[in-house]
Amino acid sequence: MTEEAILQGCLKNVAPAQRELYNRYSPKMLAVCYRFAHNREDAEDMLQEGFIKVFSQIHTFQNKGAFEGWIRRIIVHTCINNLKKNKRFNESLDIVHAHGVQVREESVPSIVQAKQIVECIRILPIGYRTVLNLYAIEGYSHKEIADMLDIEESTSRSQYTRAKQMLEDILIKRGFSPNPKRSQSGCWRSVNKNPICESIPKTD
Repeated sequence: MTEEAILQGCLKNVAPAQRELYNRYSPKMLAVCYRFAHNREDAEDMLQEGFIKVFSQIHTFQNKGAFEGWIRRIIVHTCINNLKKNKRFNESLDIVHAHGVQVREESVPSIVQAKQIVECIRILPIGYRTVLNLYAIEGYSHKEIADMLDIEESTSRSQYTRAKQMLEDILIKRGFSPNPKRSQSGCWRSVNKNPICESIPKTD
């Protein structure tokens, strides 16, 4: 079934088209939810809620960009809305700004693009993890993140700075180190293993 056929079918509430849309995009979207959620069960709940919104809002898709990107944005916003209901999440965003935190920028920018690093990202405190996911993987600006999370733009920047520093420390402790021969690409490698450069797709 083509994407256009799926769209037209979903607009008419045709069950096979809806099932095809879910089967085609849910694995990628579950991976998105998993990066934000506390556990797989929470991720699956976010996914189900997100797809309910996809089906109810599909009439608003205007073909001004990738359909998958449109779905992804709905899923991400669903994840954020779920997190904002969590008191611990809201408290984790209320931090002192990160003054004096030094990050080796040449070694950090692309580490979040390695699928093997996802579990390391999930170790981060929930506030750090959320901002890092939104900025480095989903491609939102700090201003957009501030609006989404109801925080100051400077808080988003400080959360991201601290998240990068903590992630770098975790990677080093787990035996990963920047590949000196490929520093410009931001690749990391584990001890005695090949560089880690497999990218996670970004939203359009």
